[in-house]
Amino acid sequence: MHGRLKVRTSAEEAARKKKEQEQKVKAYRAAMSRVLAKKAADEHDTELMELTTKLLSNNPDIATLWNLRRTCILKLKETDAEIQNVFDKDLGFTEMCLMVNPKSYCAWHQRCWILENAPTPNWQKEVDLCTKYLKLDERNFHCWDYRRYVVQKAGVSAEKEFAFCTEKIEKNFSNYSSWHYRSKLLPQLYPNVDDPSRPISEDKLKEELELVLTAAFTDPNDSSAWFYQRWLLGYSQPELDLAACRVDARENLAVLSFTKPIDLSGGNYKLTVSGCDGDCNDASKWKPVDEESSYDTTWVLQGTFAMKEGITQSVSLVTPDGVEHGLDLTTPSPQTVVGVKKPKFGYEFGSSIVDVLKAQLASCQELLEYEPDSKWTLLTAALLMKAIDQRGYHETIRKHLTMLETVDPLRKGYYLDLSSKWAIENQLERWLEAGNFTDEIDLSGLGLSAVNYTQYLATANAVNLGHNRLVDRNAGKLRDLVFCRRLNLEGNALETGAALPKLPLASEIILRDNANLAGNEELVENLRTKVNNIVL
Repeated sequence: MHGRLKVRTSAEEAARKKKEQEQKVKAYRAAMSRVLAKKAADEHDTELMELTTKLLSNNPDIATLWNLRRTCILKLKETDAEIQNVFDKDLGFTEMCLMVNPKSYCAWHQRCWILENAPTPNWQKEVDLCTKYLKLDERNFHCWDYRRYVVQKAGVSAEKEFAFCTEKIEKNFSNYSSWHYRSKLLPQLYPNVDDPSRPISEDKLKEELELVLTAAFTDPNDSSAWFYQRWLLGYSQPELDLAACRVDARENLAVLSFTKPIDLSGGNYKLTVSGCDGDCNDASKWKPVDEESSYDTTWVLQGTFAMKEGITQSVSLVTPDGVEHGLDLTTPSPQTVVGVKKPKFGYEFGSSIVDVLKAQLASCQELLEYEPDSKWTLLTAALLMKAIDQRGYHETIRKHLTMLETVDPLRKGYYLDLSSKWAIENQLERWLEAGNFTDEIDLSGLGLSAVNYTQYLATANAVNLGHNRLVDRNAGKLRDLVFCRRLNLEGNALETGAALPKLPLASEIILRDNANLAGNEELVENLRTKVNNIVL
């Protein structure tokens, strides 16, 4: 009364909303029932288009409805001379759906399909539309993905796109998608002709390092620029290459490992082990160490073969696309050849780039004086030290990672595993420099919570992993230790040992001071099915 609106009580409002929701569900079910009935009757007509329009307008993430809609359009394409109008209208409809949900996978996919099937697609219009959308939401990665797709179709130059990325980054450093796109464009515009394994030239790398440092220090808590810097420093997934090989004719055993998993036996690879008679050169004869997978980093061959004497020994792998990878082998003893290729732990920079990295490290250290708990600064300082001199800074790097466990406890496991990885890199590099790839490698007392680079250890006669923090889930990786005769796992945190693999040549596994294993006779008997000498 007196012109005042009645305000519903919370109970009344809840009842009203519930009634509205029930009505919406009822209408949705009725419409979907009609859609499915028409689908079953193969009636891909105008009514079905209208039904899908009604449903997708409210929820553009129902893939089945988009599939039916495409079928309707293809039916119309067979008879409608003005089919371009149908495609144009559907483009407008997808734009409306994207206003409902700008990150709808289905709507973006439908837009790609329309343009691929329309008689006269306007690709440049799509580029302009992306520019418009990215003004509204500059971090919509769906739109960035779509833009990379349409600029190729429209023939937009990489130079123009690079300028677009730069503009977006300068406007907002916290634009991960733009940084990512930039990393795709740089190798096209500024390739490293002197070293193709590195994506961009030295001069451009200097510029990018300066840009990313400015971005990172503008907002040290934003991760976008820090991740881009990691790409510049070369911390990415390795390319396919040979890792290690050992052929022992006396043991009738051979191992071949790679930097990343491949399907050696069924992937159409051409393998040549020079000087090896028998099945060595037949890729289909090799078996993955993980019997449950057809893709693996480490492959074994058991059979009868002999090594020819007096010739240079090597391994060659030619991939299905014609790329050849090679590995030189040495002969430590008669009828045995072995070789391990040093992994790429990151890029090896020239002195001019190292000077830039040292200046950036100094800036990080200065920032840490004011913000000692800045996790991205701590991590980046560790990454820079690793790129400059991993051995020289090894202990300082470990201290940074230990501090990160406290500063960022939600990612403690990540920092532990990263510390483990870098500690193994340090020891593996020393082992490789010694040059005897059948010798024991000592990885004890490093505080390891994970085991990395096991494919490089496949040639070693013994591996010492004692006094670390390894648990049962780490044990499966040890299947790569094909030639390991003595495996030391004392002083770890194994609980059952059930995941320990059965190694072909293992004669002794040391499990002392894994408290949960002691006194469990049934467990010991199970372990002895894998190796006779279990030391508890």
